[in-house]
Amino acid sequence: MKWNRRLRNTAAAGAITLPLLLSGCGMFGGSSAQIDPPPTDIETQMLEGLDAAEQTSFAQEEALSTVYLVNEHGLLAPVALHLPDGEASLKLNRMLEMLVKDGKYASLLPVGFSGILPAGSEVKAVTVKKDEKLAVVEFNQAFTGYEAADERKILEALTWTLTGTPDVEKVQLWVDGQKLNEMPVNGTPLDRPLSRNFGINLEIKAESGLSQLSPVIVYFSAATPEGVQYFVPVTRFVPADGDRVKSALGELLKGPQQGDGLERVVTDNTKLESVEVSKDGIVTVALKDDMFEAGEKLPAQMLQSLVLTVTENRDDSKVRIWLNGQKEVVGLDNQTYSEPVIRPETINEIPL
Repeated sequence: MKWNRRLRNTAAAGAITLPLLLSGCGMFGGSSAQIDPPPTDIETQMLEGLDAAEQTSFAQEEALSTVYLVNEHGLLAPVALHLPDGEASLKLNRMLEMLVKDGKYASLLPVGFSGILPAGSEVKAVTVKKDEKLAVVEFNQAFTGYEAADERKILEALTWTLTGTPDVEKVQLWVDGQKLNEMPVNGTPLDRPLSRNFGINLEIKAESGLSQLSPVIVYFSAATPEGVQYFVPVTRFVPADGDRVKSALGELLKGPQQGDGLERVVTDNTKLESVEVSKDGIVTVALKDDMFEAGEKLPAQMLQSLVLTVTENRDDSKVRIWLNGQKEVVGLDNQTYSEPVIRPETINEIPL
């Protein structure tokens, strides 16, 4: 085991935040995963020390809903929560009410996270037009009482929260019976419905000419004030003529910006060898990294971020990961990532 200490210390926490589902047999295919004899390395000792409930947090008894909240560094992150009880038809209303600053559900949010909608905002109605995959959301007048600096994050949080549900791909906003054609404070145009193409947590260099660039989504890691690791999506801009998945992985390997509270999920030595897509849509990511020895279990946080990044930039894809020519890659979460893996339904289940 030769990876750097910083990455090693985040591996155990990351292993419990993202339940991955293996295609075909399924990760929970009717039998429990075989437990290896306890090795002596520090990572496994850390895993053994985790609370049993944390180690099995992916075995969800109740459905979780994902909402996008602001972390202590001002970035939006998906957080999987148990919604308050209520009518099934009003589920989307309750999800958006979780985004209200100091709202009635503020006590249900994990430490270090808060809503982005202005205090006093009320969700008057959410209507889903299934044939258009469009969610029409109506707020009260308090929705307009925000600072200009929050305008884009408000739109990102609403869009990504709603489009995380199967029936919604686009979002339209109304206030007190009037459709918004632009946002009321900073004038962001709303002449067409919002979609995930709007991006999230944009990183734009001042010298960038966006006309020849296209966005990709990259997942880095962050930690709550209590040290729980979770994933944060970031939008970066890459040359428009490049392969989208390769470009996204290239940005992942570059690491996060300084000062935004994000952490590397790969080592400084990780190199992208190839990305191949089979006829049946399986994306094979081949990496090189001399920090890892043959047969060594890899940090789950590293493997999970690769899966999230690939599947965010290529719809309905399955991912397998090879390292240093080895076609048997196992994470510290005891999952095999060299077999096709699909994107999980929820990520970042953070204890309250």
